[in-house]
Amino acid sequence: MKKKLQTAFTTRQYMLSKDFEIYYYNEKYTSKIEMHTHNYYEFYFFIEGDVQIQIENEIYPLKCGDMVIIPPGRRHRAVVEQSNCPYRRFVFWVSREYAGNLMEQSAEYGYLMQQAQVQGKLIYSHDVVEFNTIQYKIFQLIEETQMERYGREARIPLLVSDLILHLNREIYEKEHPVKIKEENLYQNLIYYIEQNLEEDLSLEKLSSVFFVSRYYIAHIFKEQAGISVHQYILKKRMQACREAILGGENISKVYERYGFQDYSSFYRAFRKEYGMSPKEYREEQKVIFK
Repeated sequence: MKKKLQTAFTTRQYMLSKDFEIYYYNEKYTSKIEMHTHNYYEFYFFIEGDVQIQIENEIYPLKCGDMVIIPPGRRHRAVVEQSNCPYRRFVFWVSREYAGNLMEQSAEYGYLMQQAQVQGKLIYSHDVVEFNTIQYKIFQLIEETQMERYGREARIPLLVSDLILHLNREIYEKEHPVKIKEENLYQNLIYYIEQNLEEDLSLEKLSSVFFVSRYYIAHIFKEQAGISVHQYILKKRMQACREAILGGENISKVYERYGFQDYSSFYRAFRKEYGMSPKEYREEQKVIFK
């Protein structure tokens, strides 16, 4: 199957499509390529060969799993040694317009392209597992472009978007491990709080559940949500109380269940949140839904 997906190499350095082109090349030796530029983005995935890549005045040796991103206008060429070793790689060209359309949908499509364009960060390495995942997605896309199956025109853009987003996500998460850890902790805190509104949700309790300090929890929550843990829990408990009251439950039992010490503290919190007392709120809703 993979052999059928190969493309015969040519020295063409311009796009025939207005959106993207993707190729799988595998040959013994490639004709010498002179330094050149593109008016599109090139994603180059190196698999095998005795190859270096020259970008402007720098030459970089390549190893299996390396990904090179070359933005428009950057002079470059592959430097291939003449040998019996196969030279295998994927080449993925994406036009500026197509990249721009993706970034209008979500800025997250453009992380790597912006890193290359603005910061000059061009080369990334992958381990075997990571690169196998990338190869699988590329072969899926190439296979779809070469077949005439029902839904082809709809599926191809999905596969392109999936590949580009996967590459951006993978590198972003590698470069921001602390941020990802914080986001995961925040999401887990949200889930735990919402599932345990009737239980003790003090910072000490949350600290013991998640094995991090209460100060760290308070910091992460404030940074992610914009309000304190206490404020968030109070809001969620008030919503739960409101729904229970509208459902006909006894007001005294409701406020006790959700951790309010007495009716006066519950009354003040409810009035602050909804602008009226619990009883007034229930009566008003009865009138509205008559």
